[in-house]
Amino acid sequence: MEIKVLGPGCPKCHETEKIVREALAESGVAANVTHVSDFQEMAMLGVFATPAVVIDGQVKVSGKVPAKKDVLAWLGK
Repeated sequence: MEIKVLGPGCPKCHETEKIVREALAESGVAANVTHVSDFQEMAMLGVFATPAVVIDGQVKVSGKVPAKKDVLAWLGK
């Protein structure tokens, strides 16, 4: 599983990455998490509001910090 957390590095972006990593630890799902701060790459993914989470190429949330229960649902747990 490939997870991308998109954002310029603001506090909400860091909080989003923390929540994603906590959800992964809880669920036991193996995934590669990367932080994308390049605006061109974000635009190519169709994301224009941050923070955002993209899982396997699919935008799951954009413009807000997700709840951990939502991330767990995206992971299938």
